[in-house]
Amino acid sequence: MKEKIVILGSGPAGLSAAIYAARAGLSPLVVEGMQPGGQLAQTAEIENFPGFPGQISGQDLMVAMRIQAERCGASFLMDEAVGADFSAGKKKLSLMVNGELECDALVVCTGASTRWTGIPGETRLRGRGVSACAVCDGAFFKGRDVVVIGGGDTAISDAIYLARICSSVTVVHRRDSLRASRALADRVFALEKVKFAWNCVPVEFKGGDRLESVEVASADGTRREIPCSGAFVAIGNVPNTSLFEGLLEIENGYLKTAGTKTSVPGVFAAGDVADPLYKQAVIAAGTGAMAALEAERYLA
Repeated sequence: MKEKIVILGSGPAGLSAAIYAARAGLSPLVVEGMQPGGQLAQTAEIENFPGFPGQISGQDLMVAMRIQAERCGASFLMDEAVGADFSAGKKKLSLMVNGELECDALVVCTGASTRWTGIPGETRLRGRGVSACAVCDGAFFKGRDVVVIGGGDTAISDAIYLARICSSVTVVHRRDSLRASRALADRVFALEKVKFAWNCVPVEFKGGDRLESVEVASADGTRREIPCSGAFVAIGNVPNTSLFEGLLEIENGYLKTAGTKTSVPGVFAAGDVADPLYKQAVIAAGTGAMAALEAERYLA
């Protein structure tokens, strides 16, 4: 199968690239991956994406962007790339289901995945109380006590969302102040259901068949257990670059770009997979548009 331009990923970067490439008459094919809409589709509320003066859910925003891309002329393939070959000027992908796919230009928008804590009990209890998606799994803990681990925008957004349906939410944060935006911090501090375990790090998820508590260690070395039915990990993300190790230049875990050009001519990267600094949906969408414009020039 041969395409003019292929876009890997269907988050805000990938869909923005698809819109721009389609409007340029390039008939892009978007390989959606196993998580259509990317991580943003799991976000309960978005307040800072331009054009939405109220709020919009991540799922609704990504559905709208996908519809727009389709109307512009993009096509979609529910599949995932598991291999790549850029030798001798080729741009060839091996797909999990649909075999080999070749293209003249490739835009990599594979985003990032959850950074897990790595502490004892996490793997065993994942899906049994330990989660990384409050929107996906929060309803399972209605009326129960839960823990959120982290202090950035994602963690605090999760805490605000969970406070609506859970009995209590304890935010475990390794610092004595939040890293989240002021607007989110003000909202979470106003919620009676939300408590904070400052200067603490999780050291073990405990329980039998299901999570029963999270053990945390404070800065002075003392430990205590926080009883809970659910724990949501929100300590950052790891860029999805493993497919391109040895093929594209990677710096500090991210695809290295000049603009959106990677180290291989005709291969471009946008969004969180190439952004170590900002990690915002609007910036991912902007770099997706940049990548499509640069790909258009390359093909011309």
